[in-house]
Amino acid sequence: MTVNELLSRTGFEPASLPDGERVIDGVYIGDLLSWVMGRARENNAWLTIMSNVNVVAVASLTDVSCVILCEDVTLEEDILKTASDKGINVILSPLTAYETAQKLNGIL
Repeated sequence: MTVNELLSRTGFEPASLPDGERVIDGVYIGDLLSWVMGRARENNAWLTIMSNVNVVAVASLTDVSCVILCEDVTLEEDILKTASDKGINVILSPLTAYETAQKLNGIL
C-alpha cells in the first residue's frame, strides 16, 4: 500500500506529502526516539505523539514511509517544511495510537 492509498482509505489528513507513492509495508508505534531509531524499519508507517523537529530526524534516519501523528498532534510550519524538504511524509490522525493501529491493521 502507498501513503496516498492509506490516506484515501483512512481519511487521515496529509500535513507533508512530498512522496505519496512511497510504499508502506509495516507499522511501528513508539514515542521514545532513541528506541524508535533502533527498531523502526524502512518503509514502516511510524505512529507517534511526539511533536518536535527530532521526529523528522528520526524518520529520516530510519527511512520510514511516513510519520502518523496521532491524537490531533501537529507540527509547527517550520518543522513541516523541514519534513517536506527531507522527503518525509507526515500524516495527521485524530485517533489514539491504538485506534490508528487498529484502522491500519484492517487495511495493510
